[in-house]
Amino acid sequence: MSNEALLQVRGLQVAYGGIQAVKGIDFDVRAGELVCLIGSNGAGKTSTMKAITGTLPSNAGELHYLGRPIAGQGAWDLVRQGLAMVPEGRGVFTRMSIAENLQMGAYCRDDKAQIAADTEQMYALFPRLKERHGQLAGTLSGGEQQMLAMARALMSRPRLLLLDEPSMGLAPVMVDKIFEVIRDVAAQGVTILLVEQNASRALAIADRGYVMESGLITLSGPAQTLLHDPAVRAAYLGE
Repeated sequence: MSNEALLQVRGLQVAYGGIQAVKGIDFDVRAGELVCLIGSNGAGKTSTMKAITGTLPSNAGELHYLGRPIAGQGAWDLVRQGLAMVPEGRGVFTRMSIAENLQMGAYCRDDKAQIAADTEQMYALFPRLKERHGQLAGTLSGGEQQMLAMARALMSRPRLLLLDEPSMGLAPVMVDKIFEVIRDVAAQGVTILLVEQNASRALAIADRGYVMESGLITLSGPAQTLLHDPAVRAAYLGE
């Protein structure tokens, strides 16, 4: 892990539909870190992620990735620069097979032999996808679609992977698998920004965390410190 800030967010504000969803937040994600952004529903977490990836315009503030401003860039440009996102709701190509979805994840690459090797690596990481590689994505369960969405994003070989609510709506056994994979991907050196309502699971695997409330960051620190903070436990861990 280095001190290099892969992602810098300064004074970010996001408003849509007359609602100020994000009210001026600052945070960093350093190379090699797994950073989580936790908070209740409606805190502004997803709006923050969408602003970073250019799918929702920001009203104010600065976004820097690899030291360069990225505000206003399209998501496809960011993927080419090594920034990929798995959106809330997964967004797989339902009428394509698992294999075709993985190929789409590598659309900005032309190293065919390495793409084939990476596909096999995804099948090793997600054996269930290998078993069903010819199956249409729309016929998969929610957990399987989440696995596919993560695998597809990893096929772009990201330096920074944004995960928005990866465990939402999944059965407990699938939640366990998803968090296991997130930990494995981080261990391979991919920097991760994780937005997650399951605060205890997110903090348990993260290096650092930020707590968001009503569009503001109200707490930040080492994940283990936040995990044992009485205020965080009372608000987000049901204690």
